[in-house]
Amino acid sequence: MNCREFTDFLDDYVDGHLPGDQSATFEQHMRDCPPCVDYLESYRETAKLGRALCEADEALPSDVPERLIAAILAARRS
Repeated sequence: MNCREFTDFLDDYVDGHLPGDQSATFEQHMRDCPPCVDYLESYRETAKLGRALCEADEALPSDVPERLIAAILAARRS
């Protein structure tokens, strides 16, 4: 697996929908590629912030960039 393939399978991996063999290949790539581990962590944090933004009761961290909030809201509207 290369980094491009890693990003292609990212959603399914995070959602737990990758078959066992693909999940093992995905995880092997992470062991060999620290930048993809960083990308996965960033992806998860972005998803978490997006969910928080949609929930009125949960406050966002003060260090969340306004541009990120605007992008999430714009994506949600479309």
